[in-house]
Amino acid sequence: MPREFDNDVVVVGGAGHVGLPLAIALADRGASVVIYDLSETAVALINGGTVPFLEPGAEPMLRGALAAGRLRATTEAAVVGDARNIVVVIGTPVDDHLNPDPNAIPKALGACSQFLRDGQLLVLRSTVYPGVTALVERMIAGLGVDVPVAFCPERIAEHRAMTELFSLPQIVSARTVAGRERAAELFGLLTDQIVHLEPEEAELAKLFTNTWRYIKFAAANQFYMMANDRGLDFEKIRAGLTQDYPRASDMPGPGFSAGPCLFKDTMQLAAFSDNTFSLGHSAMLVNEGLPLYLVSRLEKRFDLANATVGILGMSFKAESDDIRSSLSYKLRRVLKFKAKGVLSTDPYVTEETDDTLLPLDLVLEKADILVIATPHPEYRGLRTDTPVVDVWNVLGNGVLV
Repeated sequence: MPREFDNDVVVVGGAGHVGLPLAIALADRGASVVIYDLSETAVALINGGTVPFLEPGAEPMLRGALAAGRLRATTEAAVVGDARNIVVVIGTPVDDHLNPDPNAIPKALGACSQFLRDGQLLVLRSTVYPGVTALVERMIAGLGVDVPVAFCPERIAEHRAMTELFSLPQIVSARTVAGRERAAELFGLLTDQIVHLEPEEAELAKLFTNTWRYIKFAAANQFYMMANDRGLDFEKIRAGLTQDYPRASDMPGPGFSAGPCLFKDTMQLAAFSDNTFSLGHSAMLVNEGLPLYLVSRLEKRFDLANATVGILGMSFKAESDDIRSSLSYKLRRVLKFKAKGVLSTDPYVTEETDDTLLPLDLVLEKADILVIATPHPEYRGLRTDTPVVDVWNVLGNGVLV
């Protein structure tokens, strides 16, 4: 890359689950990368060679990039002006009323817009509400600098980042040919599979992807409830209908569908469609209602008011320390109203994240009922005489409740 700038890339908001793996991957492929983040704690950890969250394979690559002098982290916004490419990984949140905030990225960029200069490329990386790319384009145009804007959505799954960043095609979009070519050059460091779309197409492609997965999980959860209400084991039915039958091979099992992306992006798509996205709203009702459904079934089977329930797994997915939007916490809140007591444990979530968690042995000892809320592999060999609600079929005994 040309060296008219001190660095090849600065990743704004780069200490998180999206930005840090990308920064490490680009540095691993030879780019000079700076991470700009407001968290002093995260910046210190990164500069010390520690990834602040669980991401297999990331830490050795981080240390290699630090040792080679190709990566560093800082809280100083001025570094934004020192990089040829600026990658922004600040997402578009939804509020308490499930409405997206399309101004989140423009607000964040406002803090460092004074450092933008001609010749840079601005890349929006996190999922955005449709039209945010155009909004940022207008903002940049108003600053009077020659900085093309690209939208290149991240497509990785947590805990697969250091593999998928190099193996998955990268979607690249920009309004101008120059912007598109610059973005393709940047992400061509990671893969030679570049998919070109227009910005609005790329924005919807990202939302469609996550919403499609959310709807599939909702269908499986609805099927599970139907079968379970008739005393039938959905997992046995699913195993039968998918056996050597490719047209049903992608039917997922039941389970909590949560995390920081799927629900949020479905609601962004609902807002984009002027709240006419009935399928998306229905999926939300099903997936968000599964914890309530399980508690209702427990009330029918047990004297819940006089029972202590142990929740196994509090992160939103298996082998993860990420509790963002985890439905395990919704389950715990409901059970605190219904049960005599609620205990919870997780082998990945740290005390710094949730200081109420207990060791697994203690939960097994004190609980009258157990609920496997997150399918961590550590639970597969669980042996207990205590009744277990296992909607994920971790134990292999079916999912009937």
